[in-house]
Amino acid sequence: MQPKVYVVSDSVGETAEFVVRAAASQFNGGNIDIRTIPYVNNVHHIKEIVAEAKQEPAIIAYTLVLPELRDALVQETVNLGVTAVDIMGPMVEALANMLDKTPKMKPGLLHKLDKEYFRKVEAIEFAVKYDDGKDPRGINYADVVIIGVSRTGKTPLCMYLAHKRVKATNIPLVPEVAAPADLFILPPKKVIGLTIKPEQLNEIRRERLKTLGLKSGADYASMERILKELDYAEEIMRKINCPIIDVTNKAVEETASKVLEIVNKGDGYGK
Repeated sequence: MQPKVYVVSDSVGETAEFVVRAAASQFNGGNIDIRTIPYVNNVHHIKEIVAEAKQEPAIIAYTLVLPELRDALVQETVNLGVTAVDIMGPMVEALANMLDKTPKMKPGLLHKLDKEYFRKVEAIEFAVKYDDGKDPRGINYADVVIIGVSRTGKTPLCMYLAHKRVKATNIPLVPEVAAPADLFILPPKKVIGLTIKPEQLNEIRRERLKTLGLKSGADYASMERILKELDYAEEIMRKINCPIIDVTNKAVEETASKVLEIVNKGDGYGK
């Protein structure tokens, strides 16, 4: 008969299931049938679960935060002779003793914290997907759109913002390529332009060409080309009437701080 473990929780049950699977891995996976029963919220349900576990038979692993549910499960498993393992209780009790505090005893708090983590992951995936204008449709879903000429630090800025849970996309401004039409109909504060002193941009581009094994005198790094691009970018930013940040000699953290200040003063996006 295949061994069974019932994972019982008044939340999602992922914590207990992870521990059970980790334990089972010590037996080469153990060929164990794990049945997760989440969002248990009444004593009657507890009695049904324990009775079913008795018939299987099965072990019960539980993360029940609410005292009345936990007490009911313990009592019922004792009455029916079912093995039950409290996954979280001993640690909560140990922390309560060490901190000399009473735990909140609210189910699902871990997943409320996890929401922040998942928002960050979502923002990072967004920044990668819509990086460097590869899919202009991202403009309509972003919290903030970063625009500027090549090598003004748009990509690292968007990745930094993503770690702050802000969905950022960036659009390179190139004179030979028309800027996406949607840029001009967005709220101006949702678009932020980056500019830079031409001398520093010249130095950055020359170094970039060297790393690519190309001649530093290429048109990409010429002052004439740089001035043309910066003039074009300034014209676009003026039409949009968006905030502009000079990134000359600025670290990405400093630029991001200014972006976040602008975003958080906006109409709710990015919050």
